[in-house]
Amino acid sequence: MNESWRWEYQHYDPKTERLIEALCTLGNGRFATRGSAPETTADDIHYPATYLAGCYDRLTSTVAGRTVSNEDMVRLPDWTALRYRCLPDDAPPGDWLTPDHPTLRHSRVSLDLRTGTLIRRMLFLDAGGRRLGVTHTRLVHMGNPQLAAQRTVLRAYGWRGRIEVVSVLDGDVVNAGVDRYRALAGRHLVEHRTGVEAEGIAWLDCTTAVSRIRIGLAVRTSVEPLAVVDRTCTATAARQVCVLPIRRGRPVVVVKTAALSTSLDRPLSDPVHSSVEQAARAPAFRALLASHGATWQRLWSEGELRTEGESGRILRLHAFHVLQTLSPHTVELDAGVPARGLHGEAYRGHVFWDELFVLPYLALHFPETARALLMYRHRRLPAARDAARRRGGATGAMFPWQSGSSGAEETQRLHLNPRSGRWLPDHSHLQRHVGSAVAWNVWQYGLATGDTGFMHGPGAELILAIAHFWAGSATWDADLGRYRLRGVVGPDEYHDAYPDAQAPGIDDNTYTNVTAAWVLARALDLYEELPALRRAELLAQLGVEADGLRRWEEVSRRMYVPFHRDVISQFHGYGDLAELDWDGYRARYHDIRRLDRILEAEGDTPNRYQASKQADTLMLGYLFRPVELARLFSRLGYPLDDELWARTVDYHLRRTCHGSTLSSLVHGWVLSRQQGPDAWRYCQEALLGDITDVQGGTTGEGIHLGAMAGTLDLVERGIVGLEPGADGLHIDPVPLSEIPGSALSVCYLGHRNIRIRFRPGRLGVRVPASLLGPVPLMLPGDRREEVAAGHERWFRLPTQ
Repeated sequence: MNESWRWEYQHYDPKTERLIEALCTLGNGRFATRGSAPETTADDIHYPATYLAGCYDRLTSTVAGRTVSNEDMVRLPDWTALRYRCLPDDAPPGDWLTPDHPTLRHSRVSLDLRTGTLIRRMLFLDAGGRRLGVTHTRLVHMGNPQLAAQRTVLRAYGWRGRIEVVSVLDGDVVNAGVDRYRALAGRHLVEHRTGVEAEGIAWLDCTTAVSRIRIGLAVRTSVEPLAVVDRTCTATAARQVCVLPIRRGRPVVVVKTAALSTSLDRPLSDPVHSSVEQAARAPAFRALLASHGATWQRLWSEGELRTEGESGRILRLHAFHVLQTLSPHTVELDAGVPARGLHGEAYRGHVFWDELFVLPYLALHFPETARALLMYRHRRLPAARDAARRRGGATGAMFPWQSGSSGAEETQRLHLNPRSGRWLPDHSHLQRHVGSAVAWNVWQYGLATGDTGFMHGPGAELILAIAHFWAGSATWDADLGRYRLRGVVGPDEYHDAYPDAQAPGIDDNTYTNVTAAWVLARALDLYEELPALRRAELLAQLGVEADGLRRWEEVSRRMYVPFHRDVISQFHGYGDLAELDWDGYRARYHDIRRLDRILEAEGDTPNRYQASKQADTLMLGYLFRPVELARLFSRLGYPLDDELWARTVDYHLRRTCHGSTLSSLVHGWVLSRQQGPDAWRYCQEALLGDITDVQGGTTGEGIHLGAMAGTLDLVERGIVGLEPGADGLHIDPVPLSEIPGSALSVCYLGHRNIRIRFRPGRLGVRVPASLLGPVPLMLPGDRREEVAAGHERWFRLPTQ
């Protein structure tokens, strides 16, 4: 296999096992299983877990004397569990073997990205010189989203005898994958029933405690050579035990084929009956492997992004995890973009603004998936309207910072600082800018797809409702002659109040204000495109008179943007905060990414300092190209030239500690557009963020999906400069020497497999013959070109 398609770990190390489990997760968009060794159970080293997209449950806990309610993505029963031990003819029975057993001599974990399979190989050597080789091959089927399978091959070297194998379907699981949440209730599965059918298919039936989602899992266990199987069931587990002969040249093969059904499925059926039926008729492992690989081959052809070297290998891993979390099967689900994938329990599986970094890639490769994720937001539009009304009678739609099953605000109100051990108030629910992220993604989807049915339907409802919220939330300040947005929290998150203030929130976060103005402007543009009857219908839904849109226009042009020291401020009053002793803190602490925790443990707060967790004001450089950002500021009545923006970038970059994986991504993006000397350093940190666990233990709790997808977007939109537009496909490359070339296949205006190849100074575009007409291009210098169907053209580009 080509090394660029393989991700390997050559040694077993308990310290990195949870990281490997997360990075070797397999999924199909509907459910995913962590890459844990099947011999293990949950402990401080291992955490086997399976998660279903959109499966949430709410439990109540008592923390720091307060009753709190949290909704979590539910950890499902473990279908992978397999135990075995050797029964040599000339020795007593051996121990049950695991990767932690002292007889382990070799271990290799290999993730095949091309075919979506995980292979674990181990070799055990006991004191008597007897060797046992173990190979596990696992898949979560990308073609049939109900199925998964695992084949285990056990080989004896230097001995003969028997081997005892126990195949387990284990429902005694709790959510305990994040240390910070250990004090919270985590037993979400109740009302277990288990059984084994005559055909040897074990099944498990359970229900989530409060959301009442019924889950049916069935596992067909096949063994070779054939053997008598002893079957036992407990209240929460079904076990199938067999003893098989083994000798050199005659391996033991155990195949577990799992089927997962739930009451969330359509059409509705009995989950246990459905899972048993599917497990019974599932093909043999070899056939499953072949069909699974064929589906992955198609996905890779549509999601192609190739670059050279190690960066290209990492980008492929990132694309792999994006497609496992959000596959074409997502179209059939009521699910959003979980910030930590289906890979772990961090952030409780909630949906944040991370879709801002995910949907641009999907819209250009898998538009149906992108549309489905926007529909997740649209279905929660009533909840967003209710949230706005509860906020002092505000109008429009206010989307929650953290969303789960219902669209209600799921942000925790207390969070634990592991450094101090204290539970603290959490005000991050004041991040209203998530609504602008939803609107921006709708707009980008429309440009990429030309899907007027969506844009005039659900898309228009989303954008106009969000705009209505911003127009109603803005208050006029006669002294400034501007509209203001007060009491919010920006992307930074470290600043959730002014120093010594009694109430949370800061005023006029630049990112929030500018994106709100942008949403209002785009809402007015979209309104003008709509048919007259549709306009009247939407205004009636919003409760807005036609002349009421004049306020939208006014706010979109008169929103306040704070400045200080000849740079754009992060928020009003930011320049009055104290400067942090950055050198002193870096000298005292090995890692200051989580500066908020360090300061709180010292009895201090980042609210006092010009110190940010992550890109905030500079996020504007991620959403908008320089010319577009300058145009937006001009509409607001503020001049913005390259020098002012460069000063702003330098100012805020020096005051950011990068406590989020998204921060290095955004800064790398912004600096690459400026040809900044440190651009690659930040791009590289974004690439390495999860695979090296730069956040110090967080990747094992779940990958950072936004950062992974964002690196793909960094290459496509940031470096290749690919931007879909109404007038054509804009391509304006900004080459980085570290990524000298790229090749990708995109879908634009419904036309698939448009292939783009970029090298410094050269651009090639090939349009498939199946298209009915040419693809228009907009190249640097407002140069208009087109490529006819069935043709490929190369263009020379200016070098910088």
